[in-house]
Amino acid sequence: MKRPARAVMVLGCTSGAGKSWLATALCRWYARQGLKVAPFKAQNMSNHARVVPAAAGRPAGEIGSAQYFQALAARAEPDVRMNPVLLKPEADTRSQVVLMGQVRPELTTMPWRERSQHLWPAALAALQSLREEVDVLVIEGAGSPAEINLATSDYVNTRTARAAEAACLLVADIDRGGAFAHLYGTHALMDAQVARQLRGFVLNRFRGDATLLAPAPAQLQQLTGVPTVAVVPMQHDHGLPEEDAVPAAHAAATGPRVVVLATPHASNLDEFEPLRQAGVAVSFSRDAETLRAADWLVLPGSKHTRADAQWLQAQGLAALVQAHAAAGRPLLAVCGGLQVLGEQLHDPQGLEGGQPGSTAGLGVLPLATRFQPAKQLQRRGYRFGLLQGVWAPLSQLCFEGYEIHLGDSQLLPRPGGMPPQPALAGSPGLGWQHGSVLALYLHGLLENPAVLQALFGRRPRPLDAVFDGLADTVDAAFQPGVLRSLLDPPNFTPSPDTA
Repeated sequence: MKRPARAVMVLGCTSGAGKSWLATALCRWYARQGLKVAPFKAQNMSNHARVVPAAAGRPAGEIGSAQYFQALAARAEPDVRMNPVLLKPEADTRSQVVLMGQVRPELTTMPWRERSQHLWPAALAALQSLREEVDVLVIEGAGSPAEINLATSDYVNTRTARAAEAACLLVADIDRGGAFAHLYGTHALMDAQVARQLRGFVLNRFRGDATLLAPAPAQLQQLTGVPTVAVVPMQHDHGLPEEDAVPAAHAAATGPRVVVLATPHASNLDEFEPLRQAGVAVSFSRDAETLRAADWLVLPGSKHTRADAQWLQAQGLAALVQAHAAAGRPLLAVCGGLQVLGEQLHDPQGLEGGQPGSTAGLGVLPLATRFQPAKQLQRRGYRFGLLQGVWAPLSQLCFEGYEIHLGDSQLLPRPGGMPPQPALAGSPGLGWQHGSVLALYLHGLLENPAVLQALFGRRPRPLDAVFDGLADTVDAAFQPGVLRSLLDPPNFTPSPDTA
């Protein structure tokens, strides 16, 4: 019988330490060794999600974007088991719970501490089944494993590490300062069994002379027994999208100024990373002057469309969006952005944010949106119809995209003038063009190289080249033999306690 996969787990001292980046790099590094690799994260909290097609008797579902890209780096088919629990924030104290790819309203309303007992069994089953199918499972932790206020319910770090008998790495962002204190304190406060599973510390985002680190790594090893096994240099343009943070502008970009309006509940901002990789001058902003100066404006998806529409009105930015469209400048609206551009947003069941009601949109398009309980989840190929004006280069172009939304939108009668025209051949309810405005329910348009070529005359760096670059970076940063040694049998006594 095939033994379960060896597990390599990336833990972090803090959120944003570089866990996702390192896990993605390790997925490609181990795949290049000829091993069958899969990623895993028991629970992710992010509004950046991707659709996984139906497979193995399971319907289409959604997982965090980080695990989607990690699967591609591992040369594996994305699977809902790779991120069995996804929390999508809708407000400061409320997150939609997605379990095995599907929204679970009864878990969404459950108190945080109580729902862990309902989520861990599904996460454990996904972990175990993936380990039966691959050679190496690359696991990403969440936040920090030293959050002692959450220790009793921490299945994302502690229980997962113990259940997988994972060889663990602990990452600190040295660019923030205090990295050695972060590593020492995290080691001191984390679960004792997981501390015994630590194989090494990783200093991430280092810039400068590495010889100046001495004697700190040796002193830290004396205090903890854990060696520092890698110093990863700062990567300014590694090619992966940011998992949650609003991306920075590309300093070397040229051409038309593309501004993505980063509303408070903006989702899937990672889908615009190819613009940066293609050298397009893209920025993410809420600043009125920046928006006013945009040549192209993008309204991204939203996890709380009604709240974002109200915010745009309250901030005085709605008028800027309306003026941009009225001036005939290109405006791309994606999913929630499409809904915001309409006239009416109806949510009688409170499916977004938990509060039922209706909200006025920006009125750029004669659309009414009604939110429905069933989320639309689909990834497939689409084809544009005949488009006009600045969007004409996309006419008849085939591309891949994905739906991930609750609402359905219908055209409203508007006396006088030309009504919006369907933008997609064979899918009239998924997108419209109205003058310089292209509004689509589909995510992922700008991830198609042919689309960027048609609109901007440029192509992004291929994802495979991005993943290989990450693998090359960790290969050079880790001490020789360390990455292979992580696959050796455990150097600790496994604990039977995985409850």
